[in-house]
Amino acid sequence: MQVINVEIQNEERQDYKIYIGEGASEKVSNILEDILTQKVLVVTNETIYELYSEKLNKIFDIDKISVRYCILPDGEVYKNKTSLETILTCAFESKLDRNDTIVAFGGGVIGDITGFAAAIYMRGIKFIQIPTTILAQVDSSVGGKVAINTPYGKNLVGAFYQPKAVLSDLNFLRTLPKREILTGLSEVIKYSFIEKNCNTAFYDFAKFLYVNQKSILNVEKENISKCIETSCNLKSAIVTLDEKEKGLRKVLNFGHTIGHAVEKCTHYDIFTHGEAVSIGMRAAFLIALQLGKINMEYFNFAKDLLNSYGMNFKIPQNITTDDIITALVYDKKAKNGSIQFVIPTGYAKVEILENIDNQIITNALKELY
Repeated sequence: MQVINVEIQNEERQDYKIYIGEGASEKVSNILEDILTQKVLVVTNETIYELYSEKLNKIFDIDKISVRYCILPDGEVYKNKTSLETILTCAFESKLDRNDTIVAFGGGVIGDITGFAAAIYMRGIKFIQIPTTILAQVDSSVGGKVAINTPYGKNLVGAFYQPKAVLSDLNFLRTLPKREILTGLSEVIKYSFIEKNCNTAFYDFAKFLYVNQKSILNVEKENISKCIETSCNLKSAIVTLDEKEKGLRKVLNFGHTIGHAVEKCTHYDIFTHGEAVSIGMRAAFLIALQLGKINMEYFNFAKDLLNSYGMNFKIPQNITTDDIITALVYDKKAKNGSIQFVIPTGYAKVEILENIDNQIITNALKELY
């Protein structure tokens, strides 16, 4: 089992560990013992609970700890204030106090909304992430960004709130449908495009993903484990230095600016998060090519890498370029009305640019229909 230390450089020193390996979720009893909890609320969704109710009962069969489940509907459309209120109601009915713990058991939606509930319940209660998808294991469970969506945009109401531990059990990945595998791998590919910004050892992650595409898509243990470990190492190297996205952490939003706008315009029910991000990454490369920030060789390499993982999604015809540009106004990186884009400027390297002409953005979007 691999263990990654996340050492957040803030006044509270909210350090924690990411455990990656088969059976990692079984360490939960040791983690709960260490943080001295008496009551635990496990938040999951209907699909995951149906798959893993027996496994959950075994994991949380712990002496002297009372466990209750809060089961939400499944889907990005339920990452909203109604589900948040459901979790908070379950916490109150369970009589949780600040010495108790909330556990997020599921994908990115469950992790984000549960973490936000933990952040605001009694002004902060301990929580643990047990991510069950590739997307959650490589990205959303790490770094402490927790939030809900609103009609105005994705993740616009939230907080920075770190978990006590992340338990990434590779066994859960065996039941993932192909679409969920691909949506997670979109975030993995994202890391390969920003690797040189991450202040860590250079893995040439993009080449690894290109060469090992078949085994990764088949979720073979050795290479999928390396994908998760490398992604977590790259992300933790950034969030330890910039927890609250003052500067460096913004590079983690590569592909997300337009990706989030596409999600909003399609009401969160056409694309998965990873599919939308892959559209956003393609748009970013098209913008960079127009600006002369990258050469055609790198552009073609990036396009081929995305295509090799089946990430050539199209924007629906009923969504106009003006719709997407309007949605960009609500991007969290917007500054004084100007949209900040994460744009590739070289192999595995990106920069934050603003004041990009709308016509350049429109030209890029037109290539994605």
